[in-house]
Formats: sequence, C-alpha cells, structure tokens
Amino acid sequence: MQSIDSYDFNRKRAIVRFDFNVPLNEKFEVTDDTRIRAAIPTIEKIFSGGGSIIAMTHLGRPKGVTEKYSLKHIIPTLEKLIGKKVIFAPDCVGEEAAELSKNLKPGDFLLLENLRFYAEEEGKPRLDDSATQEEKDAAKKELKVKQKDFVSKLASLADCYVNDAFGTAHRAHASTAIIAANFPNDKMFGYIMNSELKAIDKVLDAPERPFTAILGGSKVSTKITIIKRLLDRVDNLILGGGMSFTFIKALGGKIGLSICEDVELAKEIIREAEAKNVKIYLPVDVVTTTQFDEVFKGNGSVETKISDIRNIPDDAQGLDAGPESIKSWKEALLKSKTILWNGPVGVFEVDTFAAGTLNIAKIVVEATSKGAYSLVGGGDSVAAINKFNLADKVSYVSTGGGALLEYMEGLCLPGIKAIKE
Repeated sequence: MQSIDSYDFNRKRAIVRFDFNVPLNEKFEVTDDTRIRAAIPTIEKIFSGGGSIIAMTHLGRPKGVTEKYSLKHIIPTLEKLIGKKVIFAPDCVGEEAAELSKNLKPGDFLLLENLRFYAEEEGKPRLDDSATQEEKDAAKKELKVKQKDFVSKLASLADCYVNDAFGTAHRAHASTAIIAANFPNDKMFGYIMNSELKAIDKVLDAPERPFTAILGGSKVSTKITIIKRLLDRVDNLILGGGMSFTFIKALGGKIGLSICEDVELAKEIIREAEAKNVKIYLPVDVVTTTQFDEVFKGNGSVETKISDIRNIPDDAQGLDAGPESIKSWKEALLKSKTILWNGPVGVFEVDTFAAGTLNIAKIVVEATSKGAYSLVGGGDSVAAINKFNLADKVSYVSTGGGALLEYMEGLCLPGIKAIKE
C-alpha cells in the first residue's frame, strides 16, 4: 500500500475517486460545497507533486443518462475552489475520455461524467419489477462481464489510483473497490480517507476518558450493532431522538403516539449497559404536539408543550428533547474527554423542534473548547451542525454516512479493504 505523502506523482495521471455527490438547487447550482472543499488537500498534493488528476464521482441515483445528474453542473463550483479550468469528458469511458486523459499535462484536472450513468458502476441490473428470476439472473451474469470491461477502461486512463471517497467506501462498486486491483503497486488513500480513519480509530480504539457517545435518530433497529459495540467502549451513552421512546416504554413509561420499536431489544440493551457499567442517559422531558401531521407537512406553527417523557398524553407525540434533558446531558458532556455524536435528538429540520439538537451542538462545541476530542458523524448530525454553522468548532466532522456507521459497527469496508490488500 502506497502513501499519498511519499508517492511520486511526477508526470503521472492519478485517477481519483472523489465523493462530489453534492446537493443542487432547481437551477442546478451547488448549494453545499463541503464535500468538494474537503477534497482540496488531496488535489493540491497531487498537483504539487507534478501529477494530473482524472476525477471520477457519482451524483444522485440516476437510472441512466439524465441531464439532472450531469456533473457538468458542478464545474463552476469546482473551478472556483481549485482555482483552475476543469476539462470535462462527457462520458466516463470511451474514446473521448481516453484521448483527453492521454493528453493531460501536469496540473491538469479532468472530470469524468457521472459514473452511475452506467449500471456497471454499482453492478446492479436495471430491470423493471415484472422481470422473472431467470431474467434477473441472466442480466446479473451479463452485467458482471460488462463491469469487468468498464473497470478496465477506467483504469486504462491513469497511472495510479487514489480513493478519497470515504462516503462511498462501504460500497463494493467499480470505482470504489474493484478498480484498485488494476493498480497493485500504485494505489493509496487520499487525505479525506486517511483523516476519517484516523479520527474514527482515535474515538473507538484509543479514547481519552470519560468517553460519552450521543446517539439520536428515529430507530433503535438501525443503530443496534453500533450501540452494542459502543457498550464495550464508552462510559456514558446518551440516547435521544425517536429511538429514546422505545427505551422509555421498556422502563414502563407512557409515550403517547411517539415512535416505538422493539421494547424487548431495549430491555436487553439496558441490562447489558448495567452489566458493563455504562451509564445510559435518556431524556426526562420532551417537546410534544398533538398536531404532528401538520409538522410533517412542513407546518412549524403548531401548538407545543413540555411533557414528562414518562407520561406523554395519549394523543401527543414527542418531537424534541426538552430543557431538563439537555441540562442532564450537559453535565455528562462537559466532564467528557472524548465525544462521539451520531444522530439528532429531535426533528431539527423544523425550527419549532430544533432547540434540543441546537443545544447539543452548542454543548459539544463548549466541551471541545475545554479540551475534549469531538467527532460528529452521520448524515443528519452533519446536516444539523452545518445548519447551526458550528462545524468548524468541533474536532472532526465525518463526510461519511452509511460508511461511518458500518465502520463503527466493525465491518470491513470494501473501499478500504481494496487499498490495503
């Protein structure tokens, strides 16, 4: 395995898997350039070493060539951030891409069109629901052959491969994992991948104590493996958001119409935490409303009240952590030396129910300013801390959503394995 710090990029064409899957508005303008800005150190390193870049990424989930998902829309933002002209290949493979890559000079930046315009990228046949199992099997077999050719064409464009897309590292796609085998002695992680792995390993494997994890979000079922793994590592576990109501019900509380899943699973986690001497912090109060249908229609102007989380009215639903909950969590967080935050503690997208998540963000920032190491990860947590303009005040904000969760679960991610093999 090569290191981006010591690799000789002089006069070499580096094909780099970025994660430029950025949001666009109705005018096809980039509304959040965080992922592109995060890639700048890797881009600058390759250029300073005398290399050129062939950038490949996906955008959205197209089912074929679609104007809406063309990467040409990100070119103005990309050119502004890298400070040079972007050469665009209107197809990620084919004669034009090959010719453009062949003529690259040191310092040139070539952007390939959306990889997911090809089914070969994800390796999933695009069939309608009426397809028989026999048709599905035949299509899968045919696509596997095509994918091998697709990977060969991508690899032929370059001299070395750099994976800097942590957000897609959990996918065994053509550009994130399979292509690496074509560069047995010339493959490496970019700076995003390196920093992501370093930050997560620091939190999970060598945390300063006390170590507190905040887990939010709506469902226990999506976080069960992470919760169980964290029970072997943390001193405190704060459980907020929709998942907390399952635990409250498991403890005999009345949760009204709040979201609830497997109560027996929650009881098992509580018993396991006690056995491992991990203190679980649950909300003690919540912001509730009986007009939750209006909330999910986008109407934030609804009547709310603060309710004891163990005694929510039968016709009400809890949608945010209350002030007493925040006060309880603050005490634990400000004593912590390591903090992991994954998942909001309320429906933060609606301002009426954003206070709990905003206050958690402010407390994590305060703890960080006092010397704690804080890692914020997971799509909604990152969206929240960006919404509140506090991302630069915590130790590390992960670019990975599903990849972060799977890595925290202890799974071997294909994009990481392919480089390390």
